[in-house]
Amino acid sequence: MNEKEAYEYIESVGNYGIVPGLDSIKELCRRLGDPQKDLKFVHVAGTNGKGSVSAFTAAALKAGGYRVGRYISPVIFEYREKIQVNDSYISRRAMCRGLERIKEACGGMEEKHPTLFEIETALAFLYFQEKKCDIVVLETGMGGLMDATNVIENTLVAVITSVSMDHMKFLGNTLEEIAEQKAGIIKKGCHVVSLRQEPDAMEVIERKAAEEGCELTVADPSLAGHIRYGLESQRFDYGDYKGVEISLAGRYQIDNGILALEVLKALAERGFPIREDRLREGFLDAKWPGRFTVIGRKPYFVVDGAHNEDAARRLTESLEFYFAGKRIIYIMGMFRDKEYEKVIGLTHGLADQIITVATPGNPRALSAYELAQAVSRYHPQVTAADSLEEAVEMCYLLAEKEDVIVAFGSLSFLGRLMDIVAAKNSRSCQSQQSRCRQV
Repeated sequence: MNEKEAYEYIESVGNYGIVPGLDSIKELCRRLGDPQKDLKFVHVAGTNGKGSVSAFTAAALKAGGYRVGRYISPVIFEYREKIQVNDSYISRRAMCRGLERIKEACGGMEEKHPTLFEIETALAFLYFQEKKCDIVVLETGMGGLMDATNVIENTLVAVITSVSMDHMKFLGNTLEEIAEQKAGIIKKGCHVVSLRQEPDAMEVIERKAAEEGCELTVADPSLAGHIRYGLESQRFDYGDYKGVEISLAGRYQIDNGILALEVLKALAERGFPIREDRLREGFLDAKWPGRFTVIGRKPYFVVDGAHNEDAARRLTESLEFYFAGKRIIYIMGMFRDKEYEKVIGLTHGLADQIITVATPGNPRALSAYELAQAVSRYHPQVTAADSLEEAVEMCYLLAEKEDVIVAFGSLSFLGRLMDIVAAKNSRSCQSQQSRCRQV
């Protein structure tokens, strides 16, 4: 299988959609020799913060000298990004080789053919086994209990990030029901580390941990001290850790850093100790693009994957904190199966102008016109852009140097948008250098 054939296969199996449950992934892994049984895992579930907590955890483990597999979704820049070992994407050759093996294993599974996510999960297990990873930081795709990643058995630490309302069609209509799904990753004897949750969700996690005989650690951001916020770096104290520095912006990243600290403390008890100086190095080096990421200055240009109610609330809090009194222009793109009305309701008040876009080539995307119609019920200054390029150009025409441009919503369009802004900034820089040479 060559790369073209691999991507054609990926596109073809995408037609199987989303089918929660573990029967197909179990059978597929069995046919592949159960590669997941040779691996040890940090399993991460939650509504928001999974990627950031995973980024801190994986970066610290790498700095500590371990070979770390990491499985993420959704991706920002390219397909291979979802499967990484020590920050390097799965190679094209390994991807093609693994998918060819998986395609053969799927033969005869027509009645319960694995979905794309199940195939990707199996591909990750094969690659991490091949690379002899010491430990794998594994994010759930959706939920936990019925998520394909939950086929694993060797969970050292089960991590529950912030739990809120999202994916209600699959996970339930109450916070307790959603928490039940997230807590489904808890395995007998593992160490459970959870962010302090709303009482209804916290009760579910505590009960599940007790049922499985698991030690439970609750990371409590209210215990953090000496917090120094910033767009370039942030610092905080937590427990015995003083002056921990991170490069990720956004007020909520302090919470995620605290949760990751508790995860690493639990891992140290499970045979993965890290020297404190290495841990600090990892936290500072951790990157997670598309989460309150500054990609331009004068004007500031921020991108953020806020696509549900809780994330929109956190984005609003960060914008109010970092850019109080500034004129803000939005680029907004959403999926039609998300609660976009609630996201609009929480965020519209800070915007001077709102430009809507659609994610190119994604059938789940709400069209720019439909989204603009929804926004117009809350905000009078809204324009639907025909393309991401047009949206970026409009923002730069509207914005003064002291203003702020914020692109948010579906993560699926942010990678392309970041490329557009980077190219525009590069052309601008080259133009300035040319003028300087002429002078």
